[in-house]
Amino acid sequence: MTKLMITDTVLRDAHQSLLATRMRTEDMIPICEKLDKVGYWSLEMFGGATFDSMMRFLDEDPWERLEALREAMPNTRLQMLLRAQNVVGYRHYADDVLEAFVIEAVKAGLDVFRIFDALNDVRNMEAAIKFVNREGGHVQASFCYTLSPFHTNEKFVEMAKILYSLDADSICIKDMAGLISPEAAFDLVTKLKDELDIPIQLHSHYTSGMAAMAYLKAAEAGVDVVDCAISALSMATSQPATESIVEALKGNKRDTGLDIKLLSEIASYFRRIRRKYGQFEGSLQGVDPQVLVFQIPGGMLSNLDNQLREQGALDRYDEVLKEVPRVRAELGYPPLVTPSSQIVGTQATLNVITGERYSMIPTEVKQYIRGYYGRPPAEIDPEVKKKAIGDEEPLDCRPADMLEPELPAAREALKDIPHVPRDLVSYALYPQYALDFLKRKAQRMSRGIMTTELQVAIAAAVLHMNGTGPEALASSVGRAQTWGDVGRTDLVESRTIQHSPGQWDRSKSAWSSAGRKDIMRGRSRV
Repeated sequence: MTKLMITDTVLRDAHQSLLATRMRTEDMIPICEKLDKVGYWSLEMFGGATFDSMMRFLDEDPWERLEALREAMPNTRLQMLLRAQNVVGYRHYADDVLEAFVIEAVKAGLDVFRIFDALNDVRNMEAAIKFVNREGGHVQASFCYTLSPFHTNEKFVEMAKILYSLDADSICIKDMAGLISPEAAFDLVTKLKDELDIPIQLHSHYTSGMAAMAYLKAAEAGVDVVDCAISALSMATSQPATESIVEALKGNKRDTGLDIKLLSEIASYFRRIRRKYGQFEGSLQGVDPQVLVFQIPGGMLSNLDNQLREQGALDRYDEVLKEVPRVRAELGYPPLVTPSSQIVGTQATLNVITGERYSMIPTEVKQYIRGYYGRPPAEIDPEVKKKAIGDEEPLDCRPADMLEPELPAAREALKDIPHVPRDLVSYALYPQYALDFLKRKAQRMSRGIMTTELQVAIAAAVLHMNGTGPEALASSVGRAQTWGDVGRTDLVESRTIQHSPGQWDRSKSAWSSAGRKDIMRGRSRV
């Protein structure tokens, strides 16, 4: 076996899980030079909840963050979490929005797309996989790991085979609630490695307290990469600590080879940064074994807490926890991940607060039962279905096939606002936030105000100047100012980026530093 590789989530999932996705770009840039030296397999820094949170709460442009981090970390793969047909939103979007998103993300410097569907409905993943493959990104096709009478390791392997046949470059076991046990991790990874000639990555959360043990057993079984978070933003509802996994494997055949001293310096930086966001800290500080009983991800726990607090019904929290698994079973055992976790959680909350189960059924639940989110893993309870949609028959097609193109409406909405193509994507995804954000941005630019995003971009460029003095600075600033207009021409034109020996060539979406995607595509199919 080769060394175990690590994806660090500190720039996305870690602060999404612990700090409500509030970390600003200005707090990421200063540490990028050290992050870029570690030798991670990738850094997750885009997608998930970052997109809307940046526009809604931080007044930042997500695309400019991606460009700034790309410039600041030229030697490290940048990775995102893509919700397949949901893109980075909470509903299905038309194919033109998904396609444009992928194009713009690759232009801005993104490398690895972790693609998943909340219901493990492969039909909802096919378009995303096709677009990422076409644009030259790394397709990390994922299945959501969950527990139910329906879900088994054998069924997960069968889904992985389907994803493999769609030209995935790697497979991710996405354990969003920290449910996978060490024994289950060993068994599942062993089965996947036996059946498929493809790299396997394991993503888990520390919510139950088992993730680090599961990682070690998965490493024994041959898993290629695991998701960790630098210790300052690890554990609880985040991932296991990077340094702990590195030290646990030191000296054995899966030794990561990462520099613990450098990691410690990075951890010290983020320990200071975390204090700035104390007001957004979640209530779960340690582990919560209840997740193994109710299978509720940490983010969903905090949402339930907020919902009940707003209703003045926090004393009924335990009742709602018990209701969630019941509703989940009646809705066909969907994995509890965005947006299905919100759908199940809202219905469970209403069932408890109203005192009569399903006396109120939100539109989102009805649309789920109609099949507008995809095909549930198991059959929906007939009585619940009858209450929600009567005798109406659910969809029997891919939900996105019912959608008309959405970018034309975005062009019309932004016709009087200065914008670039990727702004159309932002508007199509989040019109309620993007319109106000783009108006504010246009006003700042018209007044000649230096935006936070441009300041960050310039800082990133300065970090990697090839010279010193005013000429070099002017050159760097000029590059920063043109990013939003032309994207990364080196990526668009597929030119090879020159790095020193041992560094990664970003023009190749390979798993290892020496591999190539076209070679991987030539592997035998199972």
